[in-house]
Amino acid sequence: MLIVDLFEYGWEKEMAQRAPLALKMRPERLEDFIGQEEILGEGKLLRRLIEADRLSSAIFYGPPGTGKTTAAQIIAQTSKSRFFQLNAVMSGVKDIKEVIKEAKKLLGMEGQRTILFIDEIHRFNKAQQDALLPAVEEGTVILIGATTENPYFTVNSPLLSRSTVFYFRPLEFSDIQKILDRALKDEERGMASFKARVEPEASQHIVERSNGDARVALNALELAVLTTSPGEDGIRLITLKVAEESIQQKAIRYDRQGDNHYDVISAFIKSIRGSDPDAALYWLASMINAGEDPNFIARRLIISASEDVGNADPGGLPMAVAAAQALQMIGMPEGRIILAQAVTYLASAPKSNASYLGINQAQQEAMGKSSQGVPSYLKDTSYPGAKKMGHGKGYKYPHDYPGNFVLQHYLPEGMRGKIYYRPSENGEEKAIRERLERLWPRRKDK
Repeated sequence: MLIVDLFEYGWEKEMAQRAPLALKMRPERLEDFIGQEEILGEGKLLRRLIEADRLSSAIFYGPPGTGKTTAAQIIAQTSKSRFFQLNAVMSGVKDIKEVIKEAKKLLGMEGQRTILFIDEIHRFNKAQQDALLPAVEEGTVILIGATTENPYFTVNSPLLSRSTVFYFRPLEFSDIQKILDRALKDEERGMASFKARVEPEASQHIVERSNGDARVALNALELAVLTTSPGEDGIRLITLKVAEESIQQKAIRYDRQGDNHYDVISAFIKSIRGSDPDAALYWLASMINAGEDPNFIARRLIISASEDVGNADPGGLPMAVAAAQALQMIGMPEGRIILAQAVTYLASAPKSNASYLGINQAQQEAMGKSSQGVPSYLKDTSYPGAKKMGHGKGYKYPHDYPGNFVLQHYLPEGMRGKIYYRPSENGEEKAIRERLERLWPRRKDK
């Protein structure tokens, strides 16, 4: 006899009705999944693996609200494998071992595979991840890890090497719009019963402010509909003002320890290198707003001043160093003004990476040519006995010659004529180039 706890049944039914719209609208079939065409479109790898029920261990990586958990739950619905789910925040090594024990039993007695889905796997420490490794390696469990952090920074290399990484991109505006339209029309799980009509400007605002996150968009839509009273015609009109109030200001997605940290600083430096002060200021503002360490920003400016500006504008390096020192004296928030001055100076300056390329090439060759040693006439003569060994013999002192220069070899034998520093035609470096070509005729031909 089946005994039903009516209180529990009623509670579950009530909770299902009270579930957020984003949860209620979560698709249960691949056919209903919107977005991620690169991995879940017809004929794409992840879709083929799911449809054939041949999934191997995988990492689902991407921003929140892009379908990672949804994809895992579709797998749970369609796979013949046993499906276990753990949350890295709430689970420990003991929980992992219990799942592995159960998985071994199912595999040995029934031949049934086990899929273990771990949400926020980046929150597992090394010991917890190591506890998974033998079971994944032996095939006892098929791991699906979901993470918003770059797995190449947060997942152990041995575990990562045994998994396929699938990147879930922020959803396109068109995808978000489709999801909102579906929620408005769905009578069973969506908002159709509320008879809401969303003005195009309001819908566009929600779509754009959701930042590619379906959950944010659906939460905003639900809040807008539930807080808007019906008009005389029974229609709930969602205006732009209502949409703005419902979604508020989008949160800054930026983790100082995660991959977004590296992505933003990369965009920042590349904007300076690309001589776009406006883009550089935008990325600077993004980092400041997100609470990035201003000293880290200042250090990167010093590097960029040498690597990207170089001798095309020798004033770039003193500017960057001065900004870093002034930042120490002034602190934030006024320090942002100092950083902005250095950023706009470097971004607007002529560019040359000749020094950077020169040291790279010289280091590479020095590793293989170091055995040739220093020519005797360039060796140190300051200690007793040096001259007896022939050190310094034949050396020409440049200041004894007109213009403080004399042609003389300074590279080891066999390397004479090598050129590592090739000044550009940009800014001050053009004059440097012309002077060096006057002094060293060999440079004119190379």
